[in-house]
Parts: sequence; C-alpha cells; structure tokens
Amino acid sequence: MDFFPQHLTEYIESRSSAEDPLLAELNRQTHLRCLMPQMVSGHQQGLFLELISLLMQPRCILEVGTFTGYSALCLVKGLAEGGLLHTIDVNPELESIVDEFFVRSRRSEQLRTYWGSAAEIIPNIEGTFDLVFLDADKENYSLYYDLVIDRVRPGGLILADNVLWGGKVTDPIHRDTETVALRAFAQKVADDPRVQQLILSLRDGLSMIRKL
Repeated sequence: MDFFPQHLTEYIESRSSAEDPLLAELNRQTHLRCLMPQMVSGHQQGLFLELISLLMQPRCILEVGTFTGYSALCLVKGLAEGGLLHTIDVNPELESIVDEFFVRSRRSEQLRTYWGSAAEIIPNIEGTFDLVFLDADKENYSLYYDLVIDRVRPGGLILADNVLWGGKVTDPIHRDTETVALRAFAQKVADDPRVQQLILSLRDGLSMIRKL
C-alpha cells in the first residue's frame, strides 16, 4: 500500500533511477504467478533498500520474508566482497521463482536461501548482522527483533516493513492480531534504549532501527 496519491507516486518513480531490468521482470512475473502480488517490494522501496545497502557495504545481511526475492536482489547489490545475504521464507511454493531469478543475479554466489520457520532458522545462522530486513508475519516481529538485536553490530540497522499496516495502527477500532502486534512492536522498539528508531511513510511504513 502507498499513502501518497497515485500521481505523486508516479512522479517519484519517474524521477528516480530506473528499475533494474531483472527486477522489472521479477515484478511482472510475481503479478502473473503469485497470490497477493502486492507483497512484492517494488521499484520505490526496492531502490531505497539498494541505496541503504550500497551506503553501508554490509558483510552480512539477514532478511526474514523472501517472498519472490525482489528485496533480496536489491539488498545484495551493496554487499561487501565476500559478504553473504541470508533470506528466510516459510512458503516453499515460492522456491522455484526465487531460484529462477537468484541464479540470474551477478551476486548469486552471495545469496543463501532457507525455507521453514525463521524462529528456528535464525539461531543457526552464524555471525553478526550488519543489516536486517523484517518483512514476514507481523505477529512475530517482536520475536524476530529479540532474536537478532544482540547480534546486530553497533551502528547496524534493522528495517521493518509494513509497520503502518494500511493506517490501522492508529485506529483503536482495529484489534486484529497483526495490527495489535505491530503496535506492540513499534512501542517495544521505541522503549528500547539500545536503539534509535524512525518510522518512514514509505509505502506501507518502514521502520529504520539503528543499533547504538
């Protein structure tokens, strides 16, 4: 979801760097082959993720929520030489499209995919994380945060997608589990003295969380 009027979104994208052809094809294939294709990061958010990664030059990225791999292909562009991106998704039905596009990336050797429960997989990934991107089941954002925060290096970033949840987080009438969980997550991070947090109104809301 985008909170900007469509004409402003079109203006922003038309004045931003062009979408990578591989990403444009993946975006199209996602809409042709997947249920809920709106879950794909897309051009505007993907370019933001790419620029953050290029600025940080991380050696280790963790992504929770692969979907069809669009965001991973953006994030991997900024990896330092020899670095790795670990991406986890619970839905193995997406594996064929992910593999199809990952193998075509010039950074394919730096991509590692995992299929299953992120809560079980994260503790088995070794090392310190420079950059974490959360874009999976909203009910478990607080759990994933707890699993990674002590492993994010000082100065490292956690990015969390969909934190505005279509605006429902500000309306007390909404008590569904995802909305309640996202409110709790935002408050948990805001109360954590180990980090700084800024919520950006990019698409459906993106939290930038910097480890102090």
